[in-house]
Amino acid sequence: MADPHPGERQWRGPTADPGESTVSLPPLVEPAAELTVDEIRRYSRHLIIPDVGVEGQKRLKNARVLCVGAGGLGSPALMYLAAAGVGTLGIIDFDTVDESNLQRQIIHGVSDVGRSKAESAAASIREINPLVNVEIHNTALDRENVRDIFSRYDLIVDGTDNFATRYMVNDAAVLLGKPYVWGSIYRFDGQASVFWAEHGPCYRCLYPEPPPPGMVPSCAEGGVLGVLCASIGSIQVNEAIKLLTGIGEPLVGRLMVYDALEMSYRKIKVRKDPNCALCGENPTVTDLLEDYEDFCGAVSEEAQEAVVDSTITALELKEWQDAGKDIFLVDVREPAEYEIVRIPGSTLIPKGEIISGEALAKLPQDRQIVLHCKSGVRSAEALAALKAAGFKDAVHVQGGVLSWVKQIDPSLPAY
Repeated sequence: MADPHPGERQWRGPTADPGESTVSLPPLVEPAAELTVDEIRRYSRHLIIPDVGVEGQKRLKNARVLCVGAGGLGSPALMYLAAAGVGTLGIIDFDTVDESNLQRQIIHGVSDVGRSKAESAAASIREINPLVNVEIHNTALDRENVRDIFSRYDLIVDGTDNFATRYMVNDAAVLLGKPYVWGSIYRFDGQASVFWAEHGPCYRCLYPEPPPPGMVPSCAEGGVLGVLCASIGSIQVNEAIKLLTGIGEPLVGRLMVYDALEMSYRKIKVRKDPNCALCGENPTVTDLLEDYEDFCGAVSEEAQEAVVDSTITALELKEWQDAGKDIFLVDVREPAEYEIVRIPGSTLIPKGEIISGEALAKLPQDRQIVLHCKSGVRSAEALAALKAAGFKDAVHVQGGVLSWVKQIDPSLPAY
C-alpha cells in the first residue's frame, strides 16, 4: 500500500500497491524550427547529452508549461523550467509574498514582500532566462477559468497545497486530456507522480475521496522543511522535461515517496482504477464539480454546526479578560506553535487530546471554556467534540491567535 498524503498515515489510496511499472511515452510537443546562436550557447550542456540533444532542446523551446502556484513547489519548479529553456511558462497565483514564505519559496526575496507572487516569480524568471516567455495569471484558479487557462498549455505542473485545488486540477486535466506533474510536501515527507489518464491513473485513482476534515494538517499548521520544496520541485521538473522531450520513463503509474529524515526514496506502483469516478470505465464525474471546497470539506459538518452561536472574536475575548470574566482559555495547537506565540492566560491542550477524550478530565465544569487555535479551523473541530461531551456553553475564537496578533497585540509574531 502507498503512504497517504504526507502527514497522515491513516488515509490510504486503495488502488496503490508495491511494485514496478514503467512506461515510455512519445514526446509531448513538436520541436521548434531552430535554435539561435544564443540558445545554443546557453543550453550547450543539454545539447551534448545524447538523449536530449538539439532535438530535445527544440522541443523544450516549443513547449508551453503552466505552473499552478508560485510557492514552495512552484519556486524551484519555475526556476529550473526557465533555466532548462521551456519556451513559455505560465504562472497562476493570486497570493502576495509574505515574510513567512521566504524560508522555502526561493523565487521571492525580501524586496518582494507584499508583492504579487505571480509578478515576483515572473521577474525572477526573466532574470534567470530572458529567452523565456512568461504569461501571468494573477487570479485564483476556479471552476470558471480552469478550462480556459489549462487549454493554453501542453503540460501542467501542480504546486498547490490544498485538496480542493488538487482535485480541481486533476479533474480539469482529465477532462481536457492534459498530463500533469503532481507534488506534495509536509514536514520531512514528499510525494511526486505524473497523472495522465490517457496513459495511466489519475489522482482520483490513488485518492478517490479527500481525507476527512481536519485529518491532514496543512503546511501552515504542521510546517515544512524548506529544502524539501527543492527536492520535490526538482523531481517535478525532471518529469516535465522527460514528458516534453519524450526521454526516459516518466512517473506515470508510479508514486515517488521521499523521506528526508531517512534520506530514502520509494517508488510505488499505482494502478488505473477501472471504477474511478472520473477516468474509469463508467465515470460518474463527467464535468467539474460545482464546489470543490464543499467536496473536500474544510471543516466537518459537526464543526460547522458547533460554531453557530458559539463563536467570539479576538476583540470580544479581550473584553472578557479585561472584565474579569471567569473563563478557561484553551489553546488547541501543538507545543511547537505554543512556543512561537500565545494568547496571555491560555492553557495548551492539543486538539488531538480533546478529540480523543483524553483531556476532558482536565477541563473545569464550573467555568466557560474558550478554545482557540491558529486560524479557527482546529478549534472548531475541538469545539464540536466538547459540545458532544456536554460542554454546551463552550465557544471558540474566530481567526485564532492570528486575529489576536492583528487586532489586539501586533507586537507579537505571526507565523
